[in-house]
Amino acid sequence: MKLKNYALLVALSFNISMGFAQKTKKSTEPAKVWSVEKANAWYKEHKWLTGANYIPSNAINQLEMWQADTFSPDLIDKELGWAEGIGFNTMRVFLFSKAWSQDPEGFKKRMDQFLTITQKHGIKPMFVFFDDCWNKTSAIGKQPEPKTGIHNSGWLQDPGDPAFKEEANFSELEKYVKDVLSHFAHDKRILLWDLYNEPGNSGKLEATIPLLTKTISWARSVNPDQPISIGLWSWGFEKLNEIQLANSDIVTYHNYEAPDWHQRTIDLLKASGRPLICTEYMARSRNSRFSNTLPLLKNENVGAINWGFAAGKTNTKYAWDTPLADGSDPMEWFHEIFQPDGTPYRLDEVNLIKKLNNK
Repeated sequence: MKLKNYALLVALSFNISMGFAQKTKKSTEPAKVWSVEKANAWYKEHKWLTGANYIPSNAINQLEMWQADTFSPDLIDKELGWAEGIGFNTMRVFLFSKAWSQDPEGFKKRMDQFLTITQKHGIKPMFVFFDDCWNKTSAIGKQPEPKTGIHNSGWLQDPGDPAFKEEANFSELEKYVKDVLSHFAHDKRILLWDLYNEPGNSGKLEATIPLLTKTISWARSVNPDQPISIGLWSWGFEKLNEIQLANSDIVTYHNYEAPDWHQRTIDLLKASGRPLICTEYMARSRNSRFSNTLPLLKNENVGAINWGFAAGKTNTKYAWDTPLADGSDPMEWFHEIFQPDGTPYRLDEVNLIKKLNNK
């Protein structure tokens, strides 16, 4: 889930960023998008937000996490206990449309059970509906085993490719989004709804726009109490960026670069006037680390949600494009905080996270 075309940020002038901000506040902002004042008031109600993108270590993908046969509340409870122990107060969690389609009522019950666990540990998660990253197709049932040494070998696009552009699918997807949002629209255990992860990724580019705009419309028709966002991730996608900014109550974004580049992103996005949450960062071999990025985010009062939590079937301790065919440990883990047994990968990082979270 990497940031592409990042060098294009250099070419974005302050005037362009201000232009986006003005469009967000005025001409293209739908009536139900939160005002800047409401967004900032909401943000002030929360402690500094820190957490991780979370999937239990025994799940290779979102479907394995949420299907009835492989949903693992005991493991989730144990792992979120580790999160509580280092002061995390949010987690970003991917849902999956086919898990809902298979069993809508059971799916919502499992979401409720998950929220009961997060509440126990003082964590308010944000949920992600759709995703343009990694494998194009998916199927209900037993999921594949991880491919040795390969990052996210089983992660799934949702609704997939070519399903994302086939309008015959939109009616079912609309039912999914509206049903889940309506059921949890007033649930105070939920922090935020992230409608679409990295729209346009996997070569889809602007072909994602029809589904993205429909999803925004479906979500706004429900008008949940929680804010809505669509995270920015690629500076090369001007039309997508404009849609995402214009329809986000809270501005979220991804950044896997070193601190000097990350600071430029923060400075640019502050022009929106809205609170910022970085919903993906921390790739050690790219010099996006807890040691140099987490203090920056806290100093800027930007929410900080890193990729990776407990090492497991996703294999995201391996880098995006550096597989290890023998499955040996990489010289340095790309993502993840904990070993599968809860032992910190690096104690100094865990101590820093705890310190910054006043834990």
